[in-house]
Parts: sequence; structure tokens; C-alpha cells
Amino acid sequence: MSGHELLTVAQMTIADRASVMAGVPSLDLMENAGGAVADAVAARWPVGTAAVLCGPGNNGGDGYVAARHLKMRGWKVWVEMLGEASALRGDAAEMFRRWDGQTRPIAHTREADVVVDALFGAGLSRSLDPDLREIVHALNESGVPVIAVDMPSGVSGDTGQKLGGAGVRAALTVTFFRKKPGHLLMPGRMLCGKEVIVADIGIAASVLKSIQPLAEENDPALWLPSYPWPHPSGHKYDRGHAVIVSGPAHATGAARLAARGALRAGAGLVSVASGPDAVAVNAAHLTAIMVKPFAGAKGLSALLADPRMNAVALGPGLGVDMRTRELVVAALASGAAIVLDADALTSFADDPKSLFARLGEECVITPHVGEFERIFPGLLKRGPSRLDAARIAADRTGCTIILKGPDTVIAAPDGHARINANAPAWLATAGAGDVLAGTVAGLLAQGMKTFDAASAGVWLQGAAAAIVGPGLIAEDLPEKLPHVLRALHASIEA
Repeated sequence: MSGHELLTVAQMTIADRASVMAGVPSLDLMENAGGAVADAVAARWPVGTAAVLCGPGNNGGDGYVAARHLKMRGWKVWVEMLGEASALRGDAAEMFRRWDGQTRPIAHTREADVVVDALFGAGLSRSLDPDLREIVHALNESGVPVIAVDMPSGVSGDTGQKLGGAGVRAALTVTFFRKKPGHLLMPGRMLCGKEVIVADIGIAASVLKSIQPLAEENDPALWLPSYPWPHPSGHKYDRGHAVIVSGPAHATGAARLAARGALRAGAGLVSVASGPDAVAVNAAHLTAIMVKPFAGAKGLSALLADPRMNAVALGPGLGVDMRTRELVVAALASGAAIVLDADALTSFADDPKSLFARLGEECVITPHVGEFERIFPGLLKRGPSRLDAARIAADRTGCTIILKGPDTVIAAPDGHARINANAPAWLATAGAGDVLAGTVAGLLAQGMKTFDAASAGVWLQGAAAAIVGPGLIAEDLPEKLPHVLRALHASIEA
């Protein structure tokens, strides 16, 4: 198992039970969990005072263990209990019995150096009541660093959403065995703090065989084994020919951004297919990237009849009109791998089913939220999470979906999905999506499978943006891809 699997709350419950059935006492799991929380606190803050907020369930039980371990390390610790001790059951009741320090009712004010949030874990499924929302608000406003146990209280482990509009804002989160989708989906990712620690509490990775999770955190380890590195005996024709379809003369920049992404991603040849009015302006700006004239949908079909042109990206700068729809239909009929973005999607807003009927496994569509809503109206609002919405969309279209955003989701028709978490805030800039579309097309041209090409393209763009930092513009992204790729190649040679 990769270690990048994401477990839903229900799947994590199965993992816990399977571990107990395999002979690991549930009290040991709780002891290990609370100990891991104490370790995280002690490793990051000097010995001081700690308030541990304990809820009525097993998350509270983890809190009692953490309080005991911190006390043994010399911290001044007290527990603030939600509810009555008589209401505790099972392992949580036993860990409360083992706690030998001070216990108080939960308070609105904070006098501690750190707070451990063990009120509710990832499994919370209802909104916090008004009194608890006030306590959460006061905690967030206090400025005291918070260490969340499993998940910041008030945040769903499955969706990352604040239940009832209230969620603890943690400095860091300690979770157990595997992350959950809510650790990566917004706003959960931000509320979890700068670091999510995944602690080993004694659950064997073998339990995942029966669970078979379909979601993962996007990471090079998942797709690097299939990355199309050049072979010493190869040549450019082995590395595919990506075609980017340009918009009219006044809107050619998006296609050139995409073409640059395809070239930097390693495609052997890249061409910008240009209508008659755009040939001159594209030719004036391009050097290593070729310009291929065409006229209308029939002209594009004729151009793509050459099987060496094996990947096509279109949509950026094309315009929202019937002409774009005709170009999309022509490209999809060519047999090449296809990336559809921007106007190529919006042009089908009044009849998305006619687009979906033409899509297939060799296609990737890359909508941002607005474009997604236009072709899948209401799906994001109805679905419990972006992850679920992307999966439904992938199943409905039969192609790979990149639902773009700070928590980009890549979903395949078979239900597999990856959530990306390496995109810095400054990636939100005009043209970044165009570069992504081209980068994915460049990987498809080299024979990479659609789901892995989409995952790699998204991660590579995030890594490139992190190198550039503040002030990033879309033109910077392709130029930083060699730095990212060099580091990845060195990692597999080490």
C-alpha cells in the first residue's frame, strides 16, 4: 500500500474494527493515538500549560490519554469536559478513569499555552449546537495554538465542510493511520493547520486490502513509475505530437501558453493549429512550436487525420459559439487523446449531453467551478463534497475530470480519485489553466494514461508555482517545469 490512501469515516471505522479483530486491543489503539498527540505537542512547544477539551466519544478518550501523557512530561494540564463523566462509555470511560489530573467544565476563555481539541473527531455528522459554536468562535479568536485530534471539531472528515458554519481553526492536526478527504478538501485543509501528522497507532496496512479505498492524496509516488522519461536511444517522434487549437487573432495567447506547457512537459513536437486570421500572430511569437494552418472543422479534421498528431487540447481562447462546438466534435472524432478546457466546455452549456456522448477514456476535461456548474448544473450543490461531484461527473461522461481549484480533484470513470494539495495561493492567476491543459496534453502525447497524466499535470503545476512564489504569472509555469522534473528524475535515480 502506498500510504497515500484516503479513508472515509466509515472506512476508518472498518479499519479500526479489523485491527481489533486481528488481536490489537482497542484500548491500545486509543493509548497510541493519545500518545501521538502528546508527542506532537511536546515536539513543537516548550513545556507549559495545556487545556485538553474532551468530548463525549472516543475522540474525547484520545484527549484523556493525551492529557495524561503531557502531565507525565511535566506539563501543567487540565481537562475541560463536555457533558458528564457518567455519560462516557467503553474505552473513553476507561481512559477518563485513568486520568488523574484536574477536570473542569468546558469554558469560553483560554488561559493555556496550547489547547488540544478532542471534542469531536472526523465522524461528526451534525451541526454544533449554539453554545458549542460560541466556544469554537472564542477559541479561534483567542490566538492560542490548537492541536486538533483527528479533525478540527465541527469539520466533516468526509467533505471538509464546516457543519453549521463553525469549525475549530487548528495550528496542526494529528490523525491516525490514514488521512481522510476532509483533511485535503477546502475549507478543512485550511482549518487543519500547516501540518497534518498521520500517526501509526498499530493498525496494519493489510486491513486496506478488504477496504480497497478509491481515493488518494495526489503524489508523485502514484504516477512517477509510469512517467514517460526519454529513452537514450529515442528521438522526438517517439515522444508524440501535441496539437493546441488556437483562438482567433485577438485571442491567441491562451493557446500559446498551453503549447508551451505541452513542450516543457516533454512532447516531442508541439504545433499550434491556427485559423487563417491567427497564423501570422502565432508565427510571430513561436519558435520551437510549429504553426499549422487550418480552416474550420473540416480543416481541423484533415489536419488531425495524420495519426502522428496524437494529442489535442482545445478550448482556451476559442470563443463560446457554434464554431467551437464544431471544432470539438471534429477533434473528438480524430482518435487522438483530447483535453477540453474553458470555451470548449462552456460552448456545450445548453446541451451538455451531446458533448458527454462523444467523450471517452482517452479524454480529459478540466473545468473550474464555474465551467463545471455550466455543464453539470446543480451537481456541486447537491453533492456532499467536491470529491463526490467529480466522481459522478467522471462516471457520467466516461472520461477523466480535473475539477480545478485550491483543492483540485482528479476523478476517473471507474471511481478512482485523487485530491491535490500542493497548489499555492498564487497559482490563482489568469492563464494558469491554459498551461495545465497543455501540460496534460503533452503527457498524453507521450503515451501516459489519462488518469495519471491528469494527476501528474496538476501536481507538476503546483510544484512549479511553489518555486516561483508571489508575483507568479502564467508564463512562469512552463519555465519552472524543468526544475521540478529534474528533481523528480533525481529522486528515482537516487
